[in-house]
Amino acid sequence: HGLYNSLSTVALAPRGTMFNPGPFVYMNKIAVGPEARDVIDIDASVEENLFAVARAKGMDVNDLTAIILDRPRHEQLIAEVRRLGARIRLIPDGDVAAALMTAMPETGIDILLGIGGTPEGVLAACALRCLGGNMQGKIYPRNENERQKGLEMGYQLDKVLKLEDLVASEDTFFAATGITGGELLHGVSYTGAGATTDSIVMRGLTGTVRRISAQHRFAKLSRISAINY
Repeated sequence: HGLYNSLSTVALAPRGTMFNPGPFVYMNKIAVGPEARDVIDIDASVEENLFAVARAKGMDVNDLTAIILDRPRHEQLIAEVRRLGARIRLIPDGDVAAALMTAMPETGIDILLGIGGTPEGVLAACALRCLGGNMQGKIYPRNENERQKGLEMGYQLDKVLKLEDLVASEDTFFAATGITGGELLHGVSYTGAGATTDSIVMRGLTGTVRRISAQHRFAKLSRISAINY
């Protein structure tokens, strides 16, 4: 549909250190950048978390911006954030990008709240490991069948999944390339001769973040690639 902030992403970590989503498609999430990394608690109320983040960042709650997926299930959450006076950025999809934005001051996003994809949560956790942010999650079964299957597989449904549970190693890598444009990355742009892509690459051990603008020349690529450019 050409909606903004569509990304192609990949994350790497040592074998066995990433959380296995199992049968669970969704998880409840809270994510923030480095300044507020030590103050969030997914079991606390929205009010407690917003005021804690505001204090950590030296801001008023009225100046915070929360990013939330625009879903019917978030109606009560959205109403509560509005009641408290914080601003809201509603997004149709893309909470990996949303989680990253909490750790990038230039985006103006302070906190991610709400239920989104579990695999996307693991990807975001790898990125936040690199960026110095923090994230917590709790499994959110869609139905009783999914809940029972998870229990049979040994999952603790009430457990708070901390950043270290989502990705246990600091030796992580994360990369994303913009497909459509957004606050995080530019989308792919085409010319008659090729395309330009905008990517971000980061490493957990060093905290290094690289931004790459790449020009792809189709005439040259077509000589060496099986893909028809």
